[in-house]
Amino acid sequence: MHVGVRVPRRTVIVTSATHDDGMQAVAVLTSGGLDSAVLAADLLRDGHPVQPMYLRFGLAWEATEEAHLRRFLASLDSPELRPLVVIDVPIARLYDAHWSVSGVGVPDDRTEDEAVYLPGRNLLLLVQPAVWCALHDIHTIALGTLKGNPFSDSTREFFDQFAALAERAMGHDFDILTPYADLTKTEVLERGRGFALEHTFSCIDPRDGHHCGRCNKCAERRGAFIASSVEDATVYASR
Repeated sequence: MHVGVRVPRRTVIVTSATHDDGMQAVAVLTSGGLDSAVLAADLLRDGHPVQPMYLRFGLAWEATEEAHLRRFLASLDSPELRPLVVIDVPIARLYDAHWSVSGVGVPDDRTEDEAVYLPGRNLLLLVQPAVWCALHDIHTIALGTLKGNPFSDSTREFFDQFAALAERAMGHDFDILTPYADLTKTEVLERGRGFALEHTFSCIDPRDGHHCGRCNKCAERRGAFIASSVEDATVYASR
């Protein structure tokens, strides 16, 4: 049985961010990966208007990732799904020769998860979307953070402190939701059963528009499919 994603209830004042039935819109930070894509679909299934947002940082895999994301969103075909908002946040000057920008030394399937850490990732992900949401009267931002995420910018404390800081800066109250924080990727896959998961994208070293099949994130993705009973229709350049 499907269990819905809980979104905080507010005193409803009808605005452009409110559906006719009083449901508040949720901005979902969508990378196109399994977790954020299923989260967007999950919220739509529960009747929430969803505002997908994608941040272009200038990372090596983003052109392929964004193309997959657009295909996945198109597959949802829901009147509650709003057009994708894309925000450019170039970070090449910050990251310099980091593997995520250069594509050199990409963590492979033998590396630990800590090797794929992107410095300040969630801080960068949240700042400009928070400003956009304040200007468009959206109070809830959701991310697909999973159980066991080892990074300090993925904790409940971090998200609560960020929401408080954004509210102080703009006078606009926020909830930062991480509905999958107690779920593994395999459990998220089970929630995504029936959606076009082949259009999600998890790779950090794509080949000709497809998953490479060899990087750390491809290994994580394939492992989750193997552990679940969900068919993996992903095209991998290498098996």
